[in-house]
Amino acid sequence: MSEYIVSARKYRPQTFDTVVGQEHITTTLKNAIKNQHLAHAYLFCGPRGVGKTTCARILAKTINCESPTEDMEACGTCGTCASFKNNTSFNVFELDAASNNSVDDIRELTNQVRFQPQQGKYKVYIIDEVHMLSAAAFNAFLKTLEEPPPYAIFILATTEKHKILPTILSRCQIFDFRRITTQDIVGHLQSIAAKEGMIAQEAALHIIAQKSEGAMRDALSMLDRIASFTNGMLTYSNTMEHLNLLDADFYFGLTDGMLAQDVAGTLLKLDRALEKGFEGDVIINGLAEHFRNLMLCKDSRMAKLLDIPNDFKPVYNEKAYQAPPSFILSALNVINDCELNYKQATNKRLHVEMCLIRICFLLQSGSAGSSGTDVFGDVKKNSDSALNSTAQSSPTVVHQPAAAPVVQENKPAPVMPEEPKPVPAPAPTILATPLPDEVTPVSPSPRPAATAPATGGKSRRLSTGMLSDIDEKVTSAASKQNEAPVSLSLVTALSLFELYKQKLAAANKNVIHAQFSLMQVEVFPPDEIRIISPSELTDTYAREQKSQLIDFYSTETNSRVRITTEIREDESVKAAQNTVVLSKSEIFDAMVQKNPALAKLKDSLGMTIEY
Repeated sequence: MSEYIVSARKYRPQTFDTVVGQEHITTTLKNAIKNQHLAHAYLFCGPRGVGKTTCARILAKTINCESPTEDMEACGTCGTCASFKNNTSFNVFELDAASNNSVDDIRELTNQVRFQPQQGKYKVYIIDEVHMLSAAAFNAFLKTLEEPPPYAIFILATTEKHKILPTILSRCQIFDFRRITTQDIVGHLQSIAAKEGMIAQEAALHIIAQKSEGAMRDALSMLDRIASFTNGMLTYSNTMEHLNLLDADFYFGLTDGMLAQDVAGTLLKLDRALEKGFEGDVIINGLAEHFRNLMLCKDSRMAKLLDIPNDFKPVYNEKAYQAPPSFILSALNVINDCELNYKQATNKRLHVEMCLIRICFLLQSGSAGSSGTDVFGDVKKNSDSALNSTAQSSPTVVHQPAAAPVVQENKPAPVMPEEPKPVPAPAPTILATPLPDEVTPVSPSPRPAATAPATGGKSRRLSTGMLSDIDEKVTSAASKQNEAPVSLSLVTALSLFELYKQKLAAANKNVIHAQFSLMQVEVFPPDEIRIISPSELTDTYAREQKSQLIDFYSTETNSRVRITTEIREDESVKAAQNTVVLSKSEIFDAMVQKNPALAKLKDSLGMTIEY
């Protein structure tokens, strides 16, 4: 049985070309070797696991190689390269400053510098975690570091550059290593998985790359661990299970519940996540990342900022289209407040629940379309308002058992008509009538168990007033379907646009109404209506109301229409902005230029003009 070697060691880069994500470092070092412009001291700094020590070893091997390639890479076959590979080279010395940080350790190192290399051109001293050296050790190292022998090269590596003395920094060429990008890590993991015979989904490798936070060593360690857990079959689900992460479906489910204002369903999803052992701050952090991705999907120019698997991008685009921009921004604000106050909260579960509840009711405070509030701010009737209206009217269609309690909430009851119309049809007939989308009742919150009706549907209470409204809407919807479509003309489009603005004013949406008053309408037959805005701010309101305008025009004209927007600056406004305002003295000077006699008159009369 062959000895097992972890991937971080087995696939450690041996040449500059195999280093991942640090091209700005490797190219500089190769050019320095080629032009023989090697410095006597280098400082490699950056996060963990990005290749600092690896590049130091490759540099030490390459500058001592007896027959380097034209691209300044070590040949790997000469005696020096072979001794370096077998760890028997006398020209490379590695010192771990974390455990050898005393003055005596540095003095021993400086004593070795006096002896010339027995084989090769240079003696290379690699000091890892150099920030762990004591102040006395740093001072003992200064003179040797500043003026070493021509054959000695020092390579210092650290993850905390700010802890190194400025006198050391000034004596080194500093190379800043950066975190490896997610795509580079995914590509490297795919090549290793192919060499090891693993079957790995790209989404699973993407999660590993995200979890590693730019450190290739961490990514390779996770790859080995998950490969052992799954016997070489890396899928998205088992990767999320092993790393103990919440998958995207959980956050998509939360978002759907929030858009539907389903408080009960949202809290139940949170409860299932907490039962699996996830902490509240982990859920909130993931939810913040989820809403950030939705916000980035709103503009194609920000697509490159999305750090998600390619398989999930269509789903994110679809969900981003369903969520209004105002809802996403308000939700991010609520989540940010929850994150800031999480540590101070005594009841952390309640703190997270209140955050989700606030997001569920965000749509009621803005013009968010069909998600609980219609275009003009009329809140749709949900199951709670149905229960309150039932308490005021005795006739009901579906009766619940008397043992089921009715929860009374501190909110005003819906306004009932003074004389509700009688309902001649029996209850089963009314419930069997298909309801239009805009009057579909919202699912009620969970209540104590009650006996379900014989029909197998959910138990509901409907007052006669609600049934009358439903009957009228069904009748009006059916009659509109039978009407002939209205031809789209400029007069029709303008009149309907004015009607839309009147409804905005009636709904107390003064800000939106003011912006719509600045817009103009153009018609391009057969089905396009273009909204002309004088500025980007006004165009933003037009795009936010675009879906509501399409529904409004389609309903009123009984035909499908397309709404487009355009920014067209007003020439009169631009001319006014370019107008130069003159002072009183400048006005008099301008008058004198037009009529020089005015100045002579002023001088002859000895007049003094007061400004």
